[in-house]
Amino acid sequence: MAAGVPRIFVSHLAGVPVFDPNGDQAGRVRDVVVMLRVGRRPPRVLGLVVELSTRRRIFLPMTRVSGIESGQVIITGVMNVRRFEQRPTERLVFGELLDRRVTLVETGEEVTVLDVSVQQLPARRDWEVDRVFLRKGRKGSAFRRAKGETLTAEWSDVTGFSLEEHGQGAESLLATFEQLRPADLANVLHHLSPKRRAEVAAALDDDRLADVLEELPEDDQIEILGKLKEERAADVLEAMDPDDAADLLSELPEEDKERLLSLMQPADAADMRRLMSYEEHTAGGLMTTEPIVLRPDATVADALARVRNPDLSPALAAQVYVCRPPDETPTGKYLGTVHFQRLLRDPPYTLVSSMLDDDLQPLAPDAALPVIAGFFATYDMVAAPVVDESGALLGAVTVDDVLDHMLPDDWRETEFHLNEGEETATHGS
Repeated sequence: MAAGVPRIFVSHLAGVPVFDPNGDQAGRVRDVVVMLRVGRRPPRVLGLVVELSTRRRIFLPMTRVSGIESGQVIITGVMNVRRFEQRPTERLVFGELLDRRVTLVETGEEVTVLDVSVQQLPARRDWEVDRVFLRKGRKGSAFRRAKGETLTAEWSDVTGFSLEEHGQGAESLLATFEQLRPADLANVLHHLSPKRRAEVAAALDDDRLADVLEELPEDDQIEILGKLKEERAADVLEAMDPDDAADLLSELPEEDKERLLSLMQPADAADMRRLMSYEEHTAGGLMTTEPIVLRPDATVADALARVRNPDLSPALAAQVYVCRPPDETPTGKYLGTVHFQRLLRDPPYTLVSSMLDDDLQPLAPDAALPVIAGFFATYDMVAAPVVDESGALLGAVTVDDVLDHMLPDDWRETEFHLNEGEETATHGS
């Protein structure tokens, strides 16, 4: 781990309050959810189990945690209040790992787990378990700290936690392919049997499954979504890029589509309905409703802070759109675009309104695919604003969505290989 990155022992999180962006207490931490991996690789921290004032326990992804300090957890965004349900690859730290008997690799001695520490990976939003606080000698409660020599060990110095290489069903398969990019994992899923594909999809966390679904052929998307519980299917759709989720929803029977929309957060459902109102091969049908939008009085520092969001695709992070309020799409009057390279050239205190590129004509929502492709080719752009007749920004089209709709229908079933700098393609069976 990089120096300066804080380490947090999970026992210090038990019962601490969770505060939303407005400073209101949303609940208290009751457990930490991790995903074990094959071999001795440290577990990935997925999120927290938070108990609301109503006693309902919900799952809070670590991607929503903006800070853990001074005995409190600060979150961003809106909490999903659906009840927490543990999945096959998930383990609860308080409920399943603490007070567990494990073995020191070097000596073969059995020890008891008193605590584990977690740490955020440098330059990323991912968290990992990195160390284990252990007690030698007789077994007792982790929180009573029974007598016996204690020591802190690296996760890899202890055995008795991780998944076995074989016999773990979908768990082992997921752990084996964890490092794959979503597109590559999608290719793996595509070639599995429907039964196996459903098992793996059920075990993936929502964000990972959402990323993978976006890379799968349409038939696989519909098949997987149809085998999920309806509430979870709605969660996964919310985690997908709005344009991809809208494309998937539009392929479902009307009754199924309306039922899933009714289970989604109202703002997300509204975005889906708006996107589905446009023809598929138009700017309105291709756009995402979540570009970076700033007001004219925002500074370069504000813009760069938004661009640094690791959840943004490179294309969306390449430029910001300056609009009058409201900031959510559809916005107030669209004023212009500021490109990332320009942000790097000006002092942090500079107002974005002073560096607008307002010469480029934005796309109309009914612009056809050939017009959009011509725009990208002519101006060497990777994203383009979509603006309606009243001048409001509706969203942005990115070059990857244009390519997706211009390639052959079966392009996702093509495997690409790089050999000594040369790219060749072979079609799967």
